[in-house]
This record gives sequence, C-alpha cells and structure tokens, in this order.
Amino acid sequence: MSNHSKRKSQGGIRFISWADEQGRIRGFELSGHAGYADSGQDIVCAGVSALSIAAANGLEHFLSVAPKVEVAEGHLTCELVGLSEQDLEKAQWILQTMTLGIEQIQTTYGQDYILIDRRRWTPC
Repeated sequence: MSNHSKRKSQGGIRFISWADEQGRIRGFELSGHAGYADSGQDIVCAGVSALSIAAANGLEHFLSVAPKVEVAEGHLTCELVGLSEQDLEKAQWILQTMTLGIEQIQTTYGQDYILIDRRRWTPC
C-alpha cells in the first residue's frame, strides 16, 4: 500500500484553532494521523506532535492557570480558561509559534497530510 493510499484511509491530521475577535488563540485541537509513513517513521506526525505537546507543556509551565488539556490516542485538545489578560497575551507567543510550525510543516509536506481549520471562539 502506498503512503498516499494510507493517508486517504486515515484522513490525515486535522488542526483546529479557535481565536477570539482580537485574533488571540483560545484553544486548539489535533486529531488523526498524517499517514505520511508507517507508524514510528512518520516525520509529519512526529513534527506536529512535538510542536503541540511542547506548546501544551509551555502553557502549563509559564501561565498562572494551567490550560485544560485532554490527550488520547491520535487526539489532543488544549483550552485556555480563566486567564488574566496578561497570561492570555503571554500564551499567544507559545500558541502562535506552534501554529507557525504546523503551517510550515503543511507547506512543506502538503494538505494531504495536514488540514488546518481556523474557527471563531466565543465565550459561553
């Protein structure tokens, strides 16, 4: 089975980011597998995973209120809740850097492996 066929059956990675009306990222979700190569050899999946896990860890370390993070096989969600304006601005450095990295991986390897979806965040 070719890599392209595997990717079609797995659907690729979907990266969803939620941003408020000022363009500040309030959360993100990653799901799926890139299907670029076999498990353990997939550099697309490894790169996106490293960026997203580093971002979640950085947010937990540098913010006064840890984000709500959920991890499962092939799935990661991270939501910023209860942050001060100062912490929300601090979080943007981390989240925008992660987003730039994922966008660069998509540019290099293509939309067949990573789909980026930006959505509007609204408070409940």
